[in-house]
Amino acid sequence: MNYSFFKRPILCITLFSISAMLFAQKKEPVDYINTIIGASTSNSAAKSGHGLGKTFPGAATPFGLVQLSPDTITGGDNGPGYSWHHSTIEGFSFTHMSGIGWFGDFGNFLVMPTTGEIRTTKGLPPRQDLNVPNPENKQIKGWRSKFSHDTEIAKAGYYSVILDDYSIKVELAAAPRSGMMKMTFPKSNQSNILIDLSRRIGGSNSEQFIKKVNANTIQGYMKCPPENGGWGNGAGKGDYTVHFYAQFSKPLENCGYWEVKYPEELLKKRKVDSHQKIEFYEMAANAEKKPLEKSAQGAHIGFFAKFETKEAEEVFLKVGISFVSIENAKQNLQNDIKDWDFENLVNKTRKQWSQSLSKMKVEGGSERDKTIFYTALYHTMIDPRAASDFNGEYIAADKTVKKAEGFTYRTIFSGWDVFRSQFPLLTIIRPDIVSDQINTFVQLAELTPTHKAMLPRWEFMNSYSGCMVGDPAISVIADAYAKGIRTFDAEKAFEFCKNTTLKRDGNNYNFHKIGYCPNLVSQTLEIAYGSWCVGKLAELLGKEEDTKKFYEVSLNYKNIWDESVKWFRAKDANGNWTPSKIRKNGEWIEVPFDKTRHDQGCVESNNFQQGWFVPHDIKGLKSLMGEEFFLQELETFFDNTPEDFMWNNYYNHPNEPNHQVPFMFNHTSKPYLTQKWTRKICDKAYGNDVLGLVGNEDVGQMSAWYVLASAGIHPICPGDTRYEITSPVFDKIEFNLDKKYHKGKKFTIIAKNNSPENVYIKSVSLNGKPLNRLWIDHSEISKGGTLVLQMDKNPNKKLGLK
Repeated sequence: MNYSFFKRPILCITLFSISAMLFAQKKEPVDYINTIIGASTSNSAAKSGHGLGKTFPGAATPFGLVQLSPDTITGGDNGPGYSWHHSTIEGFSFTHMSGIGWFGDFGNFLVMPTTGEIRTTKGLPPRQDLNVPNPENKQIKGWRSKFSHDTEIAKAGYYSVILDDYSIKVELAAAPRSGMMKMTFPKSNQSNILIDLSRRIGGSNSEQFIKKVNANTIQGYMKCPPENGGWGNGAGKGDYTVHFYAQFSKPLENCGYWEVKYPEELLKKRKVDSHQKIEFYEMAANAEKKPLEKSAQGAHIGFFAKFETKEAEEVFLKVGISFVSIENAKQNLQNDIKDWDFENLVNKTRKQWSQSLSKMKVEGGSERDKTIFYTALYHTMIDPRAASDFNGEYIAADKTVKKAEGFTYRTIFSGWDVFRSQFPLLTIIRPDIVSDQINTFVQLAELTPTHKAMLPRWEFMNSYSGCMVGDPAISVIADAYAKGIRTFDAEKAFEFCKNTTLKRDGNNYNFHKIGYCPNLVSQTLEIAYGSWCVGKLAELLGKEEDTKKFYEVSLNYKNIWDESVKWFRAKDANGNWTPSKIRKNGEWIEVPFDKTRHDQGCVESNNFQQGWFVPHDIKGLKSLMGEEFFLQELETFFDNTPEDFMWNNYYNHPNEPNHQVPFMFNHTSKPYLTQKWTRKICDKAYGNDVLGLVGNEDVGQMSAWYVLASAGIHPICPGDTRYEITSPVFDKIEFNLDKKYHKGKKFTIIAKNNSPENVYIKSVSLNGKPLNRLWIDHSEISKGGTLVLQMDKNPNKKLGLK
């Protein structure tokens, strides 16, 4: 097939521009979604070692189990499996993680259509994509194909691209627990569909089973334990089994499998790095191919089907996925995709996204602003994804099969990130998802053998990865209960919250024993906040003794304030300030304390960035620092931030520890600076192309910050029901409320006289009554009503002052 027309960028762009002009007036929110935004892992483009958004561009449904997306790479710190800055595609897999900043996982059931001979290896990636050690400059040809971004289409529930090496057009569509591929082949005596069953984005899996059910169907499973890599290259303890039930539109008249025979020493250490070794590619390239008569089982198995194709012949593949059983995978497929109507599936998924996006609606702003907003809203609705099947069954933390009653069992809780913005957003627009997550927390705490009665910090497929610091699940529970989400066993949840902070502290930090975490700034401040959340939940439940106890220990943050340097710094177990050291000429030497220097007891941050994290006691923090110094340092923090908001030593928007800081000006004599800076961050730190996220998406957090801030509200302290009011990007923002959890039907924010220049709030009214404050309570949102902000190019320096 000749796809040369699609490779003429100028003509395509011209035609696209004309059609865009005609279509602009008819665009719906779902049409603004551009899933390429943030879809890069490039460190050079990010100007840091952390990469960009790390989102995936493929097809998904809201909070669904399946994410069908292209993969450009298997190894390295390439969590989503795809990077826009890579030049080849190695296949299309049915599960993906979104925006994670660690070695990724999933990427299961990798499918690749080809023509010509059957190859049993992906082949070496180009050097510019991944620096594979290759001193002899060996060339190992695989099924990998070049592609051009000119032929990519990426939108809600749909993705397509042309594989240049084969002239095959691949289109992807997703259902909640299934996915469908449409492959348009050229005329060929031998076309193929290859499936790498052992592949995993962050490594491989240990065992695969495949069975030919009939002339059009295969089924099987893939076991993915941590010793084979995956989440955090195994350190995240991801341990799960993917079951599949796959049907082809073309009969499997000539199909088979291959198996790679690894040496025993590689089998024991087969993590992500083994996929970056020449030996791996050589062994895979020489794998033996056998016909698949009934079934096959092994440690590294792949499947192939070969057939003749006519010019522009369409071949379809639909696959049901389950973490429970093959039978459930079959039921998931039968429920999700009943026929071979690909376009109908795309339209059905589009409607699902339209319904989900209808929870918020914006008017005004530019086309760029709307693309950023609705794509950000889309990204907040990927996780926490369903892990239970259509029939409600799921694999519980004790490895038994259970059935969810009254909720959907969910997975991927990027705690340290998402408690700050994503879950507060969901308490307004999707409280049902928050309810699901807390009920899942309770199940995890009850049944996880290694963390009995404890909540996860960063959960992936029932594993307590322990990633990052603090106790974010406690924050989510306290925030939900304070905002009236009470569709869970609150007494049980409270006991798990209390036990989590005390037991985790006893194992690691000694926070409650000596009043701080030795040599650790981030942990001390985050646990202080988590303790406040336990106190808040205790207060709401009428537990006076616990309320007093945990509120008191939440003030332990003061114990690491060093008045001599006027900032927070690490202290050792004996009460001495931890010396600041740098490595020079191979030796560690002591240097004066500098709060902008990293590696002084702070996680992914420096002391200046982490030191602002006292969200539960800003009044006390101001008293500790002195109000004048507090404001002076806030201004210094932002005035030294680079214009592009990329990784830096001041306000570092690409990472989470200081996401609440722009809103802290509302607690000073210059609250208008919150308005100035949040509008600037929305404009400069977000974009409508692949570079549109300055840091890792972090499973919805980066985008949720934008959604709330651009709407004109954002919390500083989840667990407190207060949202700070700031400058909206849009003229009108509507929150459509769920009547099961809210008293009102709709809450609207109107920004009159709004423009890129008029970023300051001149006056505020709520439901027609003047409001001389720059905050609003969740109960006021939940009741429904209208918040009106009169905008101006000059700040009202009296508004919001007490």
